[in-house]
Amino acid sequence: MPKEVVYTLDAVPPLKTFSQAIISKGFVYVSGNIGCTKDFQIVEGGVQGQTVAALESIRSILHAAGSGLQHVVKANVYLTNLTADFSEMNRAYMAFFDEQAMPARTCIGVASLPLGASVEIECVAELPDA
Repeated sequence: MPKEVVYTLDAVPPLKTFSQAIISKGFVYVSGNIGCTKDFQIVEGGVQGQTVAALESIRSILHAAGSGLQHVVKANVYLTNLTADFSEMNRAYMAFFDEQAMPARTCIGVASLPLGASVEIECVAELPDA
């Protein structure tokens, strides 16, 4: 079964160097999303606002793929200020997932992110009907 490219107008558009997501072997691999608008402006509200925007974009991509946030099995979160922003990011992040079935996650501090973003999130989700 060949991989399938996922694209939706409901999320931040991808650059030419990557896809919003790829479906392969029953999983959806979602590219990293920063907290920006569809015209690549960083949203207001600091790391919380950016986390919400990134996860809303991811939710739209997963929906277009036939999945959803409830099917996320692994997430990677990148923060430019891990010490200062970890708690605030977590508050926004937890609002999108079932507290009893949180996905596996890694959170890493990085030197910088595209457009000066504070947070970037990528994930892998199951396709429920695969």
